[in-house]
Amino acid sequence: MYQQSNENDYKDVLDKIQQKTLAYGDKSLMAEFRLEQGADLPRHSHPHEQTGYLVSGEIELTIGDETHQVRPGDSWCIAGNVEHKAMALEDSVAIEVFSPVREDYIPQT
Repeated sequence: MYQQSNENDYKDVLDKIQQKTLAYGDKSLMAEFRLEQGADLPRHSHPHEQTGYLVSGEIELTIGDETHQVRPGDSWCIAGNVEHKAMALEDSVAIEVFSPVREDYIPQT
C-alpha cells in the first residue's frame, strides 16, 4: 500500500485529539495523532501492541504505573492490554503503529 501525504482524512477521536490512518497492511497499521495542548487521553487498554514516536510538542505519557515526560524524538512501546493514558502539555504530533491492525482505524471508503 502506498499513501500520498495530504491534509485531509483527519477525524476527531476525542476532544482536542485528531487521528489519521497513514498506511496499513495485514499485520500492522500506522497512524498520525494531532493533540492540542490540554488534550487528555484517559486511561485505557486494548489488545494491540502500540509503538509510538513523538514528532513535535510534549506529552505526559503513563504506561501502567510509570509516567514519562515525552519530548520530540522520544519513542515508546506499549504491550497489548496494558493500561495507558496521555496528556498533551503543548500542541503535539505523534506517529503510532498498532499490531494487529486496529480495524476501527481502517478508513471507510
